[in-house]
Amino acid sequence: MGVVAQWNDIENSLDPKWQDARLELRVVDPTRLARAAAMLAPASPGRMGSSIRFTTARRGGGVGPEAVRRMLQRIDGDGIAATLTLVSSGEPAPEPAISRASLAAEWDAALQVLPGDWSDLLCDVELTSSDHVDRGALLLAPLNPIQSTGRPGFRFRAAHTFGYGASSGMVRRCLSRLDDARIPGEVRVLRAVSDTHPIGTQGPVWRIGERAV
Repeated sequence: MGVVAQWNDIENSLDPKWQDARLELRVVDPTRLARAAAMLAPASPGRMGSSIRFTTARRGGGVGPEAVRRMLQRIDGDGIAATLTLVSSGEPAPEPAISRASLAAEWDAALQVLPGDWSDLLCDVELTSSDHVDRGALLLAPLNPIQSTGRPGFRFRAAHTFGYGASSGMVRRCLSRLDDARIPGEVRVLRAVSDTHPIGTQGPVWRIGERAV
């Protein structure tokens, strides 16, 4: 097996997020060692007895994996028999920790910026995955959620003291249920009306696109 094929096997065995790999090339004929090292010159190789060590990196300094493949193709083309082995591989960079506020806390923050006389709200809770839609609909049932956003999530209405919509306390309890079920998402206030006094109606009607909400 040529060294290019050996490199392909090594690369395929690496963690998908690998950052760098340190390789060793053992040349069968010691008289061809200098020739092989010259072909690997862009990788700044180091010689150790009858072997050559060099490093490839996907980002930053050093030669990339495709450049290594081209250099090894020259070695194969020159008929140099050798064995390529993986010495070590850099650990993938740790995933950044994402800190999300709870949905209940987001709801509290949203209410704090509303005027004190708000009366009706049109709200949206967007979930991070469609896998949570069915469970989310069950937990939010007291809010009469409507799945009409085109994204995994729901719209619902809230009312301050009277009218159509859940109370702010009920909204918070339902969002806390999502938090307890470890269903992440984001809650937003889309429309707000203040100081309304409906007569013969349950409250305002918002028209979004062709649909009344």
